[in-house]
Amino acid sequence: MAGRLEGGATGWFAEAMTRPRSLGSFAGGFLLLGVSLAGAPAGPGLRPDSVSISTPPPRVFQLDPARLIAARESLARGEPQLQPALARLRHEADQALLLTPPSVMSKPRTAASGDKHDYFSYGPYWWPDPAKPGGLPYIRRDGEVNPASDRNTDEDHFKAVISSVHTLGLAYWFTRDERYARHAAQFVRTWFLDPATRMNPNLQHAQAIPGITDGRGIGIIESRGLFGLNEGLALLAGSPAWSARDQEEYHAWLVAFYQWLTTSANGRDERAEKNNHGSWYDVQVAHLALVLGRQDDARTILTEGLARRVVVQIEPSGAQPLELARTKSLDYSLMNLEALFTCARLGKLVGVDWWSFSTPDGRSLHAALSYLAPYVDPAKPWPKPDLHAADRSRLIPLLDQYLGQQADAGFQALAARFAATAEADARWRLTGNRPLDPKAP
Repeated sequence: MAGRLEGGATGWFAEAMTRPRSLGSFAGGFLLLGVSLAGAPAGPGLRPDSVSISTPPPRVFQLDPARLIAARESLARGEPQLQPALARLRHEADQALLLTPPSVMSKPRTAASGDKHDYFSYGPYWWPDPAKPGGLPYIRRDGEVNPASDRNTDEDHFKAVISSVHTLGLAYWFTRDERYARHAAQFVRTWFLDPATRMNPNLQHAQAIPGITDGRGIGIIESRGLFGLNEGLALLAGSPAWSARDQEEYHAWLVAFYQWLTTSANGRDERAEKNNHGSWYDVQVAHLALVLGRQDDARTILTEGLARRVVVQIEPSGAQPLELARTKSLDYSLMNLEALFTCARLGKLVGVDWWSFSTPDGRSLHAALSYLAPYVDPAKPWPKPDLHAADRSRLIPLLDQYLGQQADAGFQALAARFAATAEADARWRLTGNRPLDPKAP
């Protein structure tokens, strides 16, 4: 049945479908999700040496086109260093092929609008009030996910669509296996384009709270991974699976969503958030603006973001107090820094320099990374008693991204030490052309 997740998927798909919704960075997870399958056998049509390396650079904005090309050329030459990461990506893409693309019509529950086409979810940290009849209105318990909040809504299906298209797009880029392109295109058509199953282009009813609201601006963070879907879709360029008509219709959907995101009351509320919500809002709007060819819009929001995000969120010490106040403080500090680094990557494309920006008292991306970087060492205790431990390996690609823009001997030493012990098949090695150094200890 269309919209049903089938096939007994395991590994990163099972994780994406079950992980607490605000744990980790869903967007950052595009680099890190997966199971270790170094040496997995290649399927039909998956020989990198059969891939032409003369195609134009992909139209991606968060991923680095030059690194993608270099990684593909390395694989095409038969060099072994990135083969484990490619094997892992193949496995993850094969898992995605087992899934029937879901849609917003799949959910048993419906938003307050009564329209099944409207995206709908509940706030994850809200629970029935035991002191009130019927538990209403709900009360907030930060960091504690109510297991009932993610049942029979759209959020897990949306995450699966986003992750699937990103993974399938990358797999197609590296292998030119048309199975991956066809299935990625089907995910997008089902969720966004087919009149019978498409999502209306808004998140008006995201993160509803029983007894309080039918939806709120904070719910917009649930589309923060959309930039990864768009990057994956861009990697399908040249495949007959994604037609000019598909692109035209999807462009129209993005235009409508961008309009809602930048003009609705919920969008304005999320833009005004001072913590990671505001940062990820800027990522979404800036990336969509670039996808839609609105460079001036992207430049405006990223210019304003220096004062609205870096100056407000980062202390001269590098601490991010709004994230440190949370019950999963390291996780949220990483999540916000991932958003700020994505803004920096996008800013460079439109002439806005986040990488070297600093206030006179030292508020900067360098300061924020300096504060967190020592904790890439799993033996170094985090000073706060968080509800759940964060995945510290997320710091490795952040160090790599920073070093790609600015020199720093301390960061270089940490990156060299801990990248050498990180998984050889981690996805960031493939997308960033960062193979494991065979001379590393």
